[in-house]
Formats: sequence, structure tokens, C-alpha cells
Amino acid sequence: MSFASNAEIKGLLFDLDGTLFDRDRCVAELVAAQFDAFRRELAGIAPERYSARVLTLDAHGYGKKDAVYRQIIEELALPAALAPTLVEDFWERYRDASVLFDDVLPALRAFRSAGLAMAIITNGATARQQAKIDRLGLSEFFPVVQISEREGVRKPEREAFDRALRKLGLQATEAWHIGDHPELDVRGATAAGIAAVWRRNDHWPEPSVPHSAIDQLTDIVHFFAAS
Repeated sequence: MSFASNAEIKGLLFDLDGTLFDRDRCVAELVAAQFDAFRRELAGIAPERYSARVLTLDAHGYGKKDAVYRQIIEELALPAALAPTLVEDFWERYRDASVLFDDVLPALRAFRSAGLAMAIITNGATARQQAKIDRLGLSEFFPVVQISEREGVRKPEREAFDRALRKLGLQATEAWHIGDHPELDVRGATAAGIAAVWRRNDHWPEPSVPHSAIDQLTDIVHFFAAS
């Protein structure tokens, strides 16, 4: 699929985790720090083994943390009482995480300068996602922030996309949706009649529906440079 011309596009919809927020890097750093903090309780376990297993079970945020750490405890033959402590520690560390992809702020500044309307559409808990958006310094760029718990609708449901468009005052043909997930973002946006832009990554397969693809957000800044 070819990119629509910049003359047709008046707004951009963005996914959050894996698109703006570099969640994988955040969690890798978090788990390494967690191992160091619990080195005595995890004695005899190689840090690389621990980190690799937590990251695998975390499944880029789609693994429930209670289940992740119960599985870790079982596999490593650790005391069962350690699991909830590790879960609590994970969320405490995650609460302070502030890791944007390096290309995000330059791209968002360029999009704003071009006069594009912008919205975030993210699945997740309202308090956690909103705090993350504020902490990352994204609030100033996005007059519309849709979080599934608050809205009562989740990607890939069409209403999640339609609602964001209504709030921005746009038609589906006047926006792109940019996200990393082939189903929630690309297929969901396409079903809503929005051109989908997939942020390539190594952990999700390439979407099976028509889409454009980028490696970083700055790949599309030139489309709007003359706006």
C-alpha cells in the first residue's frame, strides 16, 4: 500500500506501547535491576536466565504478571511466597519508567508544526496508562487520549477508532493510524477504513492486511514538511 498524499491527511492516531513508549527496553532494564535487588533470594540463578525467562513470559506486555511470576517461581524452584513480592516490585519499578523511542519527540514536534491533529488510542488501565503518558511528556502533543478502561471500548473494536476520529473532527480518509501490533492496530484500523502504518518490530509477524510500514516515526515526517 502506498502512503496517502500529505494533502489528504489531517490527523494521526497513535498506539502507545511499542509505538511511542519503548516498552521492551524499559522492561529489560527493569528486570535486570530487579535481579540485582533480589540477588540473595535468586542465589544460584544466572541473571541472563532470569531476565530471558521473565521477558519471554511477559510477552511484550500481554502476559499477566501474576501468572508470569508464578511460572518463574515454579520453574526455578523458588519459595512460592516470593512471587507476589516480585510482582509488586515489577509494578513499582514500572511506575517510574520513562523510556520513549529516540525518534518520538522529534517526529511529534514536526507533526505538530505541520498542524496535524493527533490522538493516542491505547488499551489498558486508565491510571497506569495516563500516568505513563504524563511521565513521558506526551500530554502536550495529544488533545485526545483514549484509554480502553476509561472509554469502555478496546482496539481492535471499530468504535475505538471511530470515537477518536469524532473527537478530532476527522473522517477516516483524513487520518493514518500508527501502531506496532498487526491485529489490534493494523487490522483494527483497516477495518475502520483508516490507512494503517505498521511500526516494524521483531516480535510480531507482518500484518496480513494492506498497510504501509516504517522503522521509525521520522520516516514519515517528510510527508508533512511542506504543510
